[in-house]
Amino acid sequence: MGNFSWKRNLAVLWIGVFFCSTSYSLSIPFMSIFLSDDLGVDSHLEIWSGIAFGISFLASALISPFWGSLSDKYGRKPMLIRSGFSLAALYLMNYFVYDPYVFLVVRVLQGLLAGFVPASIALVATNTPEEKTGYALGVMSTSGAAGSIIGPLIGGVISYYYGNRSAFLFSAAIVLVSAVIATFFVKEQVYDRSAVRSRVRDDIREARSNRAFVALMALTGISSFSVMILEPLIPIYMLDMGIAKNSASLTSGIVFSSVGIATVLMAPRWGKIGGRKGYDFILFIGLLGGGIGNILQFLVSGYIQFALLRFVYGLFYAGVLPSINAMVVQVTEPSFRGRAFGLNQSVSQLATMAGPILGGMLGAFLPIPVVFVINGLILLTAALLVKRRRLEARVGAARAGETPSSL
Repeated sequence: MGNFSWKRNLAVLWIGVFFCSTSYSLSIPFMSIFLSDDLGVDSHLEIWSGIAFGISFLASALISPFWGSLSDKYGRKPMLIRSGFSLAALYLMNYFVYDPYVFLVVRVLQGLLAGFVPASIALVATNTPEEKTGYALGVMSTSGAAGSIIGPLIGGVISYYYGNRSAFLFSAAIVLVSAVIATFFVKEQVYDRSAVRSRVRDDIREARSNRAFVALMALTGISSFSVMILEPLIPIYMLDMGIAKNSASLTSGIVFSSVGIATVLMAPRWGKIGGRKGYDFILFIGLLGGGIGNILQFLVSGYIQFALLRFVYGLFYAGVLPSINAMVVQVTEPSFRGRAFGLNQSVSQLATMAGPILGGMLGAFLPIPVVFVINGLILLTAALLVKRRRLEARVGAARAGETPSSL
């Protein structure tokens, strides 16, 4: 593919992932209110909200390897189209739901039919010149971060002025845009669809034989878990700092957004540096900075300092996931790459689901600043393992085609 094609794909898929991430995060500010006011959930609202939030991640984690297998046989673009149009229809269905159990079913279907983001990453990783892969994946990570920043803001505004259900209409519309641009503007290499599709069990066995890839999946899980473990705690922490209850949600949103803004600013730069100095170096720096940043949060007492520290933490942590994705490309064969990103997505989704659950449990028994320290120590341990286990050496060996036992 020529330079124009991979750059066009990158631009088009950036827009698609941005819209897709925006549509997903749009409902976060008002999901509990929607369950209560629109669906009539009067008791155990916290439990209902937790299940409604987490059940999509669980469904997505279970099905991602299957979609990855299909993408390796039929291509990533068909997965983009399938996911985009399916999600648009399901977001539209939310507008017509009046029963909380039906709402949970729709949330499960959203998880089962998702996959736009990992398919986009896999397509960019596979159809970009190798020397540009780190930069391209860094740019792609900014689209999800930007969508997660703007989504809750748009959702809150639409919900306030036009009602919760109207926000679901907006979600459906922008995901439909993602599906349309994927259909007409994304280009992909021609696939040999006569090949036999692999079984997920065989894919897992093949992945387990690649020790470098297993290490990268573990780091993906740690990274996703590290971000999500704090999600239920930061609004409570804002109240502990003396923020008024009626503004705690807004302040928490600003704190969360500070990390996303840092990612948008820094991730492409980390990708370029990784292409020159090695992605293991960027991964180590990102984990090290993320760990120190979390531990330092133990020391702050004001929300302004806390937000600034979270922003600095985000500048370092922005290099972690793009580096992992770039290294996944390096350690896997092109024919296995869709399945590799599908399995990696499963690990990420499971960690995303487990993070808030464990974070809430730890926050109930420990002071919240102690949870920051625990989180920081986990990241520092991961950074030391990257350094001591010489992950780059394993990546190099995998690229050279050595047998799994020698990695």
